[in-house]
Amino acid sequence: MSSESWPPPLKEWVARCLGQMTDANRAEAQAELRESIANAFAEKTLWTTDWAGVQLKSLMPKAPPVLNSLKRKMNDTPPMSKKAKKAAAQKRNDANLDFGDQAALNRRAERFQREHDIERQKSMRGQASLQANNQNAHLFNRISRSDSPSAFGTNPDDPEADPNVLDWDKYTIVGTNQELFKDYLRLTSEPKPETIRPYSVLQQTLIELKKRWKDKVSYNWICNQFKSLRQDLTVQRIKNEFTVQVYEIHARMALESSDMVEYNQCQATLKNLYDLGIPGKHEEFTAYRILMLLHGRNKSELNLYVGTLTPRQKRDPAVQHALRVQRAISMGNYHALFEMYFNAPNMGAYIMDYFIDRERTRALMTMTKAYRTVTLCFIQNELGFETVSDTLKFIETHGSAFFTNPNAPDRDKTIECKSAAPQLAQVYEEKYRKVGIKGAI
Repeated sequence: MSSESWPPPLKEWVARCLGQMTDANRAEAQAELRESIANAFAEKTLWTTDWAGVQLKSLMPKAPPVLNSLKRKMNDTPPMSKKAKKAAAQKRNDANLDFGDQAALNRRAERFQREHDIERQKSMRGQASLQANNQNAHLFNRISRSDSPSAFGTNPDDPEADPNVLDWDKYTIVGTNQELFKDYLRLTSEPKPETIRPYSVLQQTLIELKKRWKDKVSYNWICNQFKSLRQDLTVQRIKNEFTVQVYEIHARMALESSDMVEYNQCQATLKNLYDLGIPGKHEEFTAYRILMLLHGRNKSELNLYVGTLTPRQKRDPAVQHALRVQRAISMGNYHALFEMYFNAPNMGAYIMDYFIDRERTRALMTMTKAYRTVTLCFIQNELGFETVSDTLKFIETHGSAFFTNPNAPDRDKTIECKSAAPQLAQVYEEKYRKVGIKGAI
């Protein structure tokens, strides 16, 4: 694990400890520093430890030596005034000032500044060359690099060469398991290489899983295999275009199978991967996220998210469709909403299915306030029902089956709006006022 992946509080704590070290306690303090970080890594508490409150014993002030009482009596002096005590203390501090330690602190501060500049340059170079990298490029070569010296010698300005910074990359696991399919098991201990599949095997696994999905295999089995595949990628710290592809495919399968728990987990991980600059179907899943926020009725987060969209994202047809859906819902334009429901690109309609009944109820509430009577045929055409029987079933389950002609054929039945309106309002409050999103992160 390199220092780049350390949590910010840990980096600040390490910098503060290094700044407090002197020539007298440096060796002891560095050993205790490494031990503290190693213990936190082994216990998986790097991100949960309150590093601001951690204090190294070797850096704590030493207790002054206790002088012999007889010697103290012999050296007793008359009490001094406050001004005299202050002047004496200032004189002792000036005499004890170690100019060598101050110079060391200055050198250390300069080195940290160089390291910061180098890390920033590395990140800029990494983003510029990301698309030029081979898809097979990943983090496997970190282990050999950390265990063997560079062919060109050690660069003193390289942060990873600093003996005060632990190199966690040597702990990265490289799998050796050659099985294509493996059941998902939640990790309860440190993963072992013989139970983890390497990158090349994971690529073959994805190909086979896509074939099995086309052959209509059980979703439960497919989901189990994808979770195992994602786990093997995570423990090996593989984050590249292949990782994005795995999460995108699993998210689409989850949408198709109405598994919102897995979909939301994939969507959350994809957001982090896209933020790293890894290419993928970013615009497609941006549109899905807008629709999910509409489903959750999270207006504040939706407005913030829409405000961060780039011009390229706004030009994408799927994103434009999602924004038009947002506009139609906010304006109560149910006619436009249900036209877009039938013309949703990609898999947007699968997400709209989760809030379309709520919007149908809102549209019916508007109709019953605007009309005295309304026919089932009109409702079918306006609210996007496939058949008149589906329309009648929806009306009955929402307590608004008040017909002026109950014995007429379904296509000719007419709803008496004055009686239906209060029932619709009550059902809306009971069923749709609160939104529960499974697996939301």
